[in-house]
This record gives sequence, structure tokens and C-alpha cells, in this order.
Amino acid sequence: MATFLIPTPLRKFAGNQSSVTVSAERMDQAIHTLVAQHPDLGRHLLDPERNIRSFVRIYVGDTDFRELQGEQTPLADHSVVSIIPAIAGGCECNLP
Repeated sequence: MATFLIPTPLRKFAGNQSSVTVSAERMDQAIHTLVAQHPDLGRHLLDPERNIRSFVRIYVGDTDFRELQGEQTPLADHSVVSIIPAIAGGCECNLP
């Protein structure tokens, strides 16, 4: 069982839960199980081909899953998976 830590901006799409536990052996299975349980998360995490969006950062422990084995990254029984959504914004400032 892997535990996903759901960031505050996405909690409304996950039943207002701060974490969700899923049973899966690999990252791709875990993401698809998470989205099956909370379909509204799908548009934030998956692209139209149902791959994990490139701008969403997902960490297994302290390491980005893309630096491990990507979507084939194995998950241990007590893996903690953190979702870090993209944040955009800022301004065009006149800097010296």
C-alpha cells in the first residue's frame, strides 16, 4: 500500500482528504488506482493519453519518480508519494 499525500489545492478533487492509500506495485498502477478512486484528480494529473503530466512533480520519498524508473518505479508497502502541482504566475518586472 502506497500513501499519496494530496496537496491543499487538489484536496477538493480527492474528497477533501490530505492523504489517500492505494494498493499498487508500481507508480503507473498507483496513479491510475488513485484516479479511479477520485476521477476529478485525473484532469490534473494525467494528459489525454492518460500519462502523468510532465509539469506535475511526484516524489517517492525524497526523489522525483522520473529520476528513478519513471512510471515503472516500484512502490514498497509503506511508500509515501507526494504530489507537487505546478504553480504558475509572477510578473514581468523591470529589474535593473
